[in-house]
Parts: sequence; C-alpha cells; structure tokens
Amino acid sequence: MADYTKEIEKRRTFAIISHPDAGKTTLTEKFLLYGGAINLAGSVKGKATARHAVSDWMEIEKERGISVTSSVLQFNYDGYCINILDTPGHQDFSEDTYRTLMAADSAVMVIDGSKGVEAQTRKLFKVCVMRHIPIFTFINKMDRDANDTFDLLDEIEKELGIATCPINWPIGSGKSFKGVYDRDTKKVLTFSDTMKGTREGTEEEVAVDDPHLSDILDPGQKDQLLEEIELLDGASAEFDMEKVSRGELSPVFFGSALTNFGVETFLRHFLQMTTSPLPRRADMGIVDPMKEPFSAFVFKIQANMNKAHRDRIAFMRICSGKFEASEEVCHVQGDRKMRLSQPQQMMAQDRHVVEEAYAGDIIGVFDPGIFSIGDTVCSPGKRFAFEGIPTFAPEHFARVRQVDTMKRKQFIKGINQIAQEGAIQIFQEFNTGMEEIIVGVVGVLQFDVLKYRLENEYKVDIRLETLPYEHIRWIENKEEIDLAKLVGTSDMKKVRDLKGNPLLLFVNAWSVGMTLDRNENLKLSEFGKN
Repeated sequence: MADYTKEIEKRRTFAIISHPDAGKTTLTEKFLLYGGAINLAGSVKGKATARHAVSDWMEIEKERGISVTSSVLQFNYDGYCINILDTPGHQDFSEDTYRTLMAADSAVMVIDGSKGVEAQTRKLFKVCVMRHIPIFTFINKMDRDANDTFDLLDEIEKELGIATCPINWPIGSGKSFKGVYDRDTKKVLTFSDTMKGTREGTEEEVAVDDPHLSDILDPGQKDQLLEEIELLDGASAEFDMEKVSRGELSPVFFGSALTNFGVETFLRHFLQMTTSPLPRRADMGIVDPMKEPFSAFVFKIQANMNKAHRDRIAFMRICSGKFEASEEVCHVQGDRKMRLSQPQQMMAQDRHVVEEAYAGDIIGVFDPGIFSIGDTVCSPGKRFAFEGIPTFAPEHFARVRQVDTMKRKQFIKGINQIAQEGAIQIFQEFNTGMEEIIVGVVGVLQFDVLKYRLENEYKVDIRLETLPYEHIRWIENKEEIDLAKLVGTSDMKKVRDLKGNPLLLFVNAWSVGMTLDRNENLKLSEFGKN
C-alpha cells in the first residue's frame, strides 16, 4: 500500500442539505467553530451585525440571505480532515446541489423541528437515494417549539421512505427544552442557552437513574422520558451500520445549531459512523481511492470568486491517490497533458495554495476555459474517465438581449462563462448565430442571478423576455436526423446548445408525443450529458 493511505483514511467528505431556513448554514459554521477554523460565528442574515455566514460569499447571497452557490470548506477536528460541501437550500438551485452531491461520500440532512420534512428536502433526498449515499439527520431548532418527536420520525420514514434510528432523544422543546438523552450511554446531556457566537456552554451529563435528574427536569418530564425510552427500544429500527452505509437507514440526532447544543455530539458520532473516501465508478471499472494513482473529476466551475482578478476556478473532487502540484496530469476529455495551475483549497472565499492533496479532498484550480463539468483528470500512466454528470432539463426559458449593443463582447463573454458554470444553459435558434440567445434555467431565481451577475461582474445590462416553453428534449440519434426536415408541432422550436447539439423546445407535453409520432426514427431524451 502507498504511504499516503493514512492521509486518505483521515478524510471525510460530506454535503449538507436542507430546505431554506432549516439552519444548515448555522450548523456548518458551528462545525468550523469546533474545528478552530473560525473564532466567532457570523450571523447568517447579517441583521444583528455586519458579519455574514462564512460560507455565503457572493454579493447577491449576502443581500438576500440565501445560499445560491455551493461552497467548499475544509478543517481539521479530532484527527480527521473534514471537507464540507455546503449546498444551496433554495429549490431554484437544485442542479448545483445535485452536482455537489456527486462529489460527496455522505450527506447531512438538516430538518427544522417545527416544520418537519419540507418540499426541497424531498427533492434533494431523492438524489441521495439515487446515489445510495449514507444520510445522517440533524433535527434542528429544538430550542423553539417543535413537532412531536415520534411524529417527526414517522414523517421522515413516510415522506422519504427511509428507516430512522434516533441516536439521542430530546426532552421537551422550546422553553421547556431540557436536553437530550443519549441512548448508548443512557445519560442525559442538559441544555443551557449559550452565547450564540461561541462554543462554550455549561453542559452537564446526568445518568437517567440519578435522583439529581428530577431537579433538572420539569414535573412529569422524567416520567415521560422513561416512557418514551421504553417505546423507542421497542419500536425504532436497530442501529445497523451496513444499512446506514447503503443509504437505507438514517441515524437521527437532535439539537440547536444556533445555541451550539448537540452539535459537537453529532459531529463526533458522525465521524465515527462515516467512512474514508469511497470507490468511484469509471469506464474502466471501479477506482479504488487507496490503490489507484491520482484521479479527480470536475463537479463545479465558478467564475469571478475574486472580483479583483476576474478568475475562473474549476472545483475537483480527488477520487484516488495523492495530488502533487508539480506533477503533470492528463485532462482526459481535452486529450492533453498539463499542470494544474494555482491549486488551492477553500475556506469559503479565503483560499490558500496547496502543494499536495489526497483522495476525498476538494481542490480548486485555475481554469483558462478548458474544463467542463464532469471532466476527468488523472495521472498520465493510466487513463480513464469517470461517469458523466447528467444535465438537468431546464423548466423556464427567456430570450436575452443586451441593452447597449456596444457591449456585445462583454455580454457574450459573461453569458458564456456563467453557462459554463452550469447555472444556466444557453441555446441559439436553429440557423441563426449568437444574435438570438435563449437561456434555460431550472428555477426562475436563476434569471435574477444572471441579470445581477452580468450587471455587477461584466457591466452589461440585459432585458429578459420570458418564453412559453416548458419542455425540452435532446435528440439522442442526432446523426440520423436532418433537423431542417424534422416535422414538428406549431408550438415547437428548434435550437442548438453551446456544443452544437440539436434540441427541441415545446410549450405542451402532448406536442412531444405528436412530434415522435410524425418522425418515425426520432429518439428524444429528457437528459443531456455533460
């Protein structure tokens, strides 16, 4: 075995997913606090102070108090090297989240104790299930009035179709929240409201059979706890690490990220229950992180992270071996050898250049415009490509025009760069040049982000004219089809993507079937491939 396996074994790479406002960003910050990566947590919305959450770095995120891009944070804790992928909670950015989940080995699902499973949680969860990745649940905001605990677990099981196993159990909620009972140690960890930005708090551990527990709990709470423990032991699923690793059972924890309660306990359990980086599937078979030489894939591209430098960063998940900055690598899709320029690791927008990194780590490299999402880089000795990341079908379309025709060059550059990041998809009308640009997005909020970024980063004002199309199809057998002779419906539009692939836009779903009926050999697909 190579000498770097010890480093790889220390790595834990996970994504945090949730519905907006469930407290995901706050939880991320508290992890960093325990890892000593930051000394004081920011206020997420920026209301109380001028600080903003460490992981929300784009201007529009600070203004609106939502995460619209996924950020990557690395820190060390208790002998582990942790890579957190913080994802946008807002549904209009689910495609970015999907790609981020491709780079993670497990996921932490944050649920608001008073709201339970929300729409966006369902959508993201399905992606986790599709990938069979382990899911850990943190039920947050227990310091506020929460739903009945059994009901919350029941809802997770019914809505998401996954068994749950509570590792600890809350005692009360809101004003009567007294702490959590650890099912393994059979002790109660008492809750006290700590200062919001600090890690200190007077927590006390009391055995469930200690008479002192009656002094801590409200009348009746102890009896209720003992009753619930008995119910739990009889009703809840047994903890089974095999099932957790297959994504069939979710360990559940309770706490309050805002007050820090239950966060460190969760982090410790989580690190013990998760594994070092997992093998990945490629065209040559399974790639073992420990045995194979360096390999990685691009899961995200972000332009202008640093306004002063107008740069473009390709984020790569290292899948095997050790990365060394001085070594030459092979860019498989581009069929070229190269050195990865300015390799860096992130602490939100703070970055430091790295000389080496290992399987499980996320690195950002300077991208001169050659990388696409899903690309593979690997040691020149053994070439292979990881499975591609599917492209989501856009659901909203608009024609885009720049206001000042003199700024055509900046407009084309800006819209192309934003499209290469994967936030929007650009199409051109069939048989026309770049004069007519149609933008497709998964969620309408992406139009606002596009407008904002073109104005702020490229100094280009645009007008958006929404179009009625709701369905898009890629032509699977494009070599066999003459687009000019294709017989469609009156509400169909022929377009091409940036790579020249032909696509069809439709207003109505029934038109898709009609077009297939009218063109005997036509094969249409809802997914494109990067």
